Amino acid sequence: MEPFRFKEFTVHQDKTAMKIGTDAVLLGAWCSVDEYLDSVLDVGAGTGVIALMLAQRSDAMTIDAVEINGDAYEQTVENFEKSDWGDRLFCYNATFQEFALELSEEEETYELIISNPPFYTDEYETKDTARNEARFTSSLSFEDLLKGVSALLNEKGTFATIIPYKEEEKFVELALSLDLFLNRICRVRGNENSELKRSLLEFSFEKKGFISEELIIEKERHQYTDAYIELTKDFYLKM
Repeated sequence: MEPFRFKEFTVHQDKTAMKIGTDAVLLGAWCSVDEYLDSVLDVGAGTGVIALMLAQRSDAMTIDAVEINGDAYEQTVENFEKSDWGDRLFCYNATFQEFALELSEEEETYELIISNPPFYTDEYETKDTARNEARFTSSLSFEDLLKGVSALLNEKGTFATIIPYKEEEKFVELALSLDLFLNRICRVRGNENSELKRSLLEFSFEKKGFISEELIIEKERHQYTDAYIELTKDFYLKM
């Protein structure tokens, strides 16, 4: 499989079950990046694309990623090492539950935690274990994700994620039960006539002014809206 070439880095994806998709790029481009950001954690690295986007967008000295699947972990490490930011990027091969427990005992925290989590429920699981780990909530439930985030997020930090629109209300309620407040939301639809498909969400432990927006990706097939081009132009080669 051909590597996916972005403007400032290349992502090899021949070893991973889940290939680069719009969700990861949307999240990596949309999430808020503070000018003085120092530490980042990408939960469920896959190919490492989101961590690489954040290395491009920030001067953060610590950009960690955690990935449960062995092949995806190896691919992420390879992509990190081949990038211009290899000295700032590090991947751990572990479940997020194990990782969160270990780091919370050491009282380590991150200023930005970001995750493109698995979100399909078990009834659709396939016989492909690696694909299941990447796609299905059985490997990392929303509850486990949010518990880990609440343990590892700096008191002034931000957590950003992308989930199906239909899961939004439940996810926001679950976050609130862990004192994570929704500060910013962007609902995404493929074109102006399609249903809302994804919700980009940003949380913190602080109640801030709430920002709500909507993003339409295409005007028609392969004709992108100005808003989508503006969001992704620093990354995609043809934007």
